Amino acid sequence: MEANRHRWGVEPICTALTQYGVRVAPSAYYAARARPLSARSARDEALTDVIRRVWEENYCVFGVRKMHAFLNTHELGVGHVARCTVERLMRRMGIRGVSRRRTRHVTASAPRHACPLDLVNRHFGAHDLNELWVADITYVPTQAGWVYVAFVTDVCSRKILGWKVASSLRTDLALDALNMAICQRRRENIDTRGLVHHSDRGVQYRDVRYGQALAQCKAIASVGSTGDSYDNALAEALNSLYKAELIYNTARPGYTGPWRDQREVERETSA
Repeated sequence: MEANRHRWGVEPICTALTQYGVRVAPSAYYAARARPLSARSARDEALTDVIRRVWEENYCVFGVRKMHAFLNTHELGVGHVARCTVERLMRRMGIRGVSRRRTRHVTASAPRHACPLDLVNRHFGAHDLNELWVADITYVPTQAGWVYVAFVTDVCSRKILGWKVASSLRTDLALDALNMAICQRRRENIDTRGLVHHSDRGVQYRDVRYGQALAQCKAIASVGSTGDSYDNALAEALNSLYKAELIYNTARPGYTGPWRDQREVERETSA
């Protein structure tokens, strides 16, 4: 009625609705229109504005779970928000999180007999910082060709400690990410002795220089024993999120099409 009252008038609309068995008096419409918003409706309006702003400021990638966690861990002036409320409002607004793609790339692997033992055994849990790090490399397509991104992540905090973007799969790619992680912990005065560094069988991680860098910080190398993605599942999950939320996210602000080159990927990754 509100949308069509200027075109047809309130009373003719009420008359037409009555003919179809929906009895609405004009006085009921005017009373409802003059009635102030309920407390729930007013809160929904305020939350809708906040959810929209948070979603757009975070590359339009947040789904219900991440949006719910963000609203309840940041001071946004909305207080505690129930998950079902976030789900209901995001559905009403027509927004959702990004979906991950399924991709498969094959890298050169070192033979099993040349690798250290698997000290993780697919159990990616840690109670303290520097108890367990995971490392992996992922591929990013650009207009100038493939570029490669290496990450080193602390399992306890889920924080990316080191990363590197390069145009080749040489050892320096993984080694620079590792050195960044080590420097990060040194700046924070956090001891790295005894940490377990877990990776796949990629030849970059079995290079002599990489092993020397681990030895210098008293870290213990661990390599997945089976040779599939589940051996390094947490690092693979990070790669998947990175691609879904940044690389392939067409809804992100400023998206103009495929990535141009290594420099652009590096700039956006650092942001």
